[in-house]
Amino acid sequence: MNWFVKNLWLIPAIPLLAAGLIALVKQRERTFAVAVSIGGMAISFLFSMVVFLQTVWPDGLFRETYSFDWVQMGEATLRLGWVLDPLSACMVLMVTFVGGLIFIYSAGYMAADKNFTRFFCFLSLFAAAMLGLVISNSLLLLFVCWELVGVSSYLLIGFWYEKPSAAAAAKKAFITTRIGDIGFFIGLLWLYRETGTLLCYDGGNGCLEATALSKLVSIGTIGGMALSTAIGLLIFCGAMGKSGQFPLHVWLPDAMEGPTPVSALIHAATMVAAGVFLIARVYPLVAATPAVLHAGSDSPAAMVASAHHADAGSHEGSAEATVARTAVHGDESHGPGKVSPALRVVTWVGALTALFAALIAVGQNDIKRILAYSTVSQLGYMFMGIGVGGIGVGMFHLITHAFFKALLFLGAGSVIHGCHHEQDIRRMGGIGKFMPVTFAAYAVGMMALSGVPLLFSGFWSKDEILNAAWMWPVSKGPFLLGVLGAFLTAFYMTRQMCYVFFGAYRGGEAHADDVGHSADAEHSHGNGSPSESPAVMTWPLLILAFFAVVLGAFGTPVWPSFEGYLEGHGASFQFGKLFQPGTLGLMGFSTLVVFAGIAVSWWFYGLEPPTDPDATDAVEQRLPRAFVLLRDKFYVDELYAASVIRFNAATAWFFDLLDRQFLDGVVRGVSFVVTGFGWLTRLADEFVINLGFDQGCRGIRWSGARTSRVQGGRVQVYLRVLGVALVVIVLLFTWGGLG
Repeated sequence: MNWFVKNLWLIPAIPLLAAGLIALVKQRERTFAVAVSIGGMAISFLFSMVVFLQTVWPDGLFRETYSFDWVQMGEATLRLGWVLDPLSACMVLMVTFVGGLIFIYSAGYMAADKNFTRFFCFLSLFAAAMLGLVISNSLLLLFVCWELVGVSSYLLIGFWYEKPSAAAAAKKAFITTRIGDIGFFIGLLWLYRETGTLLCYDGGNGCLEATALSKLVSIGTIGGMALSTAIGLLIFCGAMGKSGQFPLHVWLPDAMEGPTPVSALIHAATMVAAGVFLIARVYPLVAATPAVLHAGSDSPAAMVASAHHADAGSHEGSAEATVARTAVHGDESHGPGKVSPALRVVTWVGALTALFAALIAVGQNDIKRILAYSTVSQLGYMFMGIGVGGIGVGMFHLITHAFFKALLFLGAGSVIHGCHHEQDIRRMGGIGKFMPVTFAAYAVGMMALSGVPLLFSGFWSKDEILNAAWMWPVSKGPFLLGVLGAFLTAFYMTRQMCYVFFGAYRGGEAHADDVGHSADAEHSHGNGSPSESPAVMTWPLLILAFFAVVLGAFGTPVWPSFEGYLEGHGASFQFGKLFQPGTLGLMGFSTLVVFAGIAVSWWFYGLEPPTDPDATDAVEQRLPRAFVLLRDKFYVDELYAASVIRFNAATAWFFDLLDRQFLDGVVRGVSFVVTGFGWLTRLADEFVINLGFDQGCRGIRWSGARTSRVQGGRVQVYLRVLGVALVVIVLLFTWGGLG
């Protein structure tokens, strides 16, 4: 057993220990809190780097697990464990690295907050929960960490709980994600009932291995749906909630009420990525069909043997790669009709969410809300990528997005900090000349998110998704939705850049509602021009900008090293792939779409930058009704308020009325009856039972007293009684004889 695998639990345990230590100190111990929190993440990062390298070196391990008995229930044993494979290794490395940069940034951004120590306690707890989630080999342990992520997000989103909007956003996030988690939990219960285990990989006996999958695909449920599909869809409900997919997306934009570092942490490296990671982890279950299992090998037994081989530390990932290709493209014998129904749902939900959220982002004016809806849209791309191209395609976009979206959120925080904590992009403008470092870094993030070709990682990861969607045999619909989403992404990000960084500065005094009750109020520099953020905030931006560029090299068609890494085989330079039919054509088409979005947006906002913060938006001038629809988020929140929330309120009112008027009356009536019986019982006891008993006792005492006089102990009395008795007897006999 590899020592690092056996002790993989140390990666989440160190930030958890840091959170515990910070929780024990007083609020004034600010230096201790930030040192322990950042130090804990640094140690976890170094550990993550070591275990990551073990999956990268030639002939390194592909998958190794460690499991132990947790609870014994009769003959059944519930086991927990963790796994080291390329999927978990790249995730822990990303979370610790990006999270660590956000921690460092937070030291500057939250410097004046009165609850600085508590903030870093919550950050460490959040990081520990996410790291525990990604190393879990047990879906039960994953679910426990999943819920801890939810609790941590509740604490961080509502960190400024004095603001009613922040408290409401925290409750909204917690409740909305719980709705999806109900389906997730039901799916886990069902999976455990059918397979007897929640260990993902267990030497061929795990719930994601061939023996269990063969059983699940052979059992039918409602409408002939395979049990594997039903359970996969239930688990996907949890992923939809955590990753803000339509219709459970409504919590994610409101999460902006938390401090900006929280927005970066939630929207880039941790919480929202958990849903995509979950589907990647359970991909064998979601993709399982008889055709897929047959394509992996000639028999389930052979797949089990392959799993044993992989667990032993080999890079033999070819069987899994074959299964993945068959799951998304079908095979020659079964065709596209055998693509898993669960994967189809994942694909369509992701594609629709990608376009839906991108449309809403066009109509927003809050700099953080634009990025929030952008996150929802990009998460849709990730799910679509997993559905049409497999784990490697979706996860590559997750990794690149973590860096450039963290860059954008932290850059937005720097802009807000420099603009006296104004968040309305209409009241900014010309920030580039005041904050050159922030502008340069933000521009890199914007181009990476928009998919500007060749140099930026977002182009390669997004282009790989579109390429896979184009090759998807089921439908070209996701491809078309993805193309429209790509156009809109370039459009709304260029719009944001024009409003924020170009033209004249339109800002002024910060609004009280925007400042809130926190460090934001403390950080304000007055009403002067914007100023660059301190180095503790700008250096993380530059580091993230660097990786937003270089990460693209690991996912090009010429060298698809990231996909090969996840599938357990190496990748070599193949320049011929660049000239395969359709590759260059799709790259050119994607480039045209991106530049079209940038050009149209520049035509609307860049040629004549807005000068009046209260002026009508350029899109609103041309399409007023459509813009209002986008600005009001398609009225989804209002729809929920008028339907689900109103129904819930009406139901609560009805049951409250039922409780107060009927059930309370019944309870009071029963209590009156019981009390009446009590009084009757008391009367019977006092005046019948007790009285009769007392009278009987008095009679016995009287008789005893009289009888005791006869037993006086004097012989004379006894003789006198005998004499009287003898006289009486003689008289009686005499009387009888005379008669």
